[in-house]
Amino acid sequence: MDPSLLYGGLIFLLSFLLALYLTPIVRRGALRFGIMDVPDQRLKRHREPIPYLGGIAVYFSYLLALSASFPFDGEVLALLLSGTVVLLIGLLDDLGSLPPAVKLLGQLFAVFVLLRAGVFIKLTFLPQGVAIALTALWLILVTNAFNIIDVMDGLATGTGAIASLGFAVVAFLNGRVEMMLMALALGGALSGFLRYNFTPARIFLGDAGSLFLGFMVGGFAVLGSYTGKNPLGFFAPVIILGVPLFDTLSVIWARLRKGLSPFRGSPDHFALKLQGLGLSVPKVVLLSYGVSVSLTFLGILLMETTSSGFAIGLCGGLLILGLVGTEALRRVGE
Repeated sequence: MDPSLLYGGLIFLLSFLLALYLTPIVRRGALRFGIMDVPDQRLKRHREPIPYLGGIAVYFSYLLALSASFPFDGEVLALLLSGTVVLLIGLLDDLGSLPPAVKLLGQLFAVFVLLRAGVFIKLTFLPQGVAIALTALWLILVTNAFNIIDVMDGLATGTGAIASLGFAVVAFLNGRVEMMLMALALGGALSGFLRYNFTPARIFLGDAGSLFLGFMVGGFAVLGSYTGKNPLGFFAPVIILGVPLFDTLSVIWARLRKGLSPFRGSPDHFALKLQGLGLSVPKVVLLSYGVSVSLTFLGILLMETTSSGFAIGLCGGLLILGLVGTEALRRVGE
């Protein structure tokens, strides 16, 4: 066995155990200071107020596990620093209520920090300016996708853990051991936190956690290499993150069709619509996990295949499924 895999397993286990230990402590703090998510029976359908600040437990579990693993280089430090900025923006929103424009400006600043460190999408057929703009758009989209999908117990946490493990595999296949360890540490922290976040949730990620999770996973995607065997491999991150991206884009489309602002909450999420069809929360979440695992496998397969025909067919088939799914969800409840 490759020694890096054993080491990675230990890092995953360490962050997992740290999250199991720290989450109840953070929960007690949130209860003490009254930092609670109050249900409104529209988007927030839980029965009673639930503590926020779970993202703080995930963040410190992740950071402590990484600190015990390897010296931080420039890319790692840049990703951690910019991720911390996003976490703080989300924390301010959890403690009060930031206007969407302020939250967006904070996220753009975090993206700027990462770009200043030279971290951006590197595809030979893209001019550098285009690649930088595409990186900024990608990071903002994925960051907010996990915030948007966080509408049901364990949904964002579990899909984030699956995506992190998927990018750990990508990093291992690319020989990027440090990035593999970073992804495994986040996957471990999220898996430990899921013990308290799966239905019935006893603590929520909050904006701090969901935004941090989205930014880190988006950063893992940027740092990966996908086109060594197949030029269409750069679609792999889109496929791996298919569940949160599908929900985000379908929700935005549904809101625009109704003449609503994309920043205004509405019950157009696929999870809430499936629940409206009679599926229980655990069934919706577990179904989403299954789809996430399948898409992660397909994304890695796309990256590794040498068959252009298979790659084109896979991308085309998933695009058609996404469009059909969006139309089917639109009709639910009409």
